[in-house]
Amino acid sequence: MNKAMLVGNLTRDPELRVTSSGISVCSFTVAVQRRYANQAGERQADFIPVVTWRALADNCGKYLVKGKKVGVVGTINTRNYEAADGTKRYVTEIVADEVEFLSPSSQGAGGTGKIDAPPSDSDAPAESENFTAIDDDDLPF
Repeated sequence: MNKAMLVGNLTRDPELRVTSSGISVCSFTVAVQRRYANQAGERQADFIPVVTWRALADNCGKYLVKGKKVGVVGTINTRNYEAADGTKRYVTEIVADEVEFLSPSSQGAGGTGKIDAPPSDSDAPAESENFTAIDDDDLPF
């Protein structure tokens, strides 16, 4: 079984490209904090390269920016190639099947901001008039 799940922040803006056959591919790196601190009390991070294809690549290229938090599910792939100087290079990356955008769409890279209301949709059910707003501190989770 080959399954990887990551939650972290983008370290740079995604790079969206199109192959010669017209298929979209998007690459980005996710910084994932390690679970435990080192002896100095600092939590280190691993920087994991991620690749997405087709419609998922288009969405990642359009909506993700440096600093956004994402959840990634995919497979770990390794490949190698010969560099221009003749040396053999090895790459390990996650080929994503799913990318969940965890930062609200209106948030900047800093991670603060208001969540935009979804656009009104004629097929969406109308909100109940008996709706009562609840403070976040009152939620049990």
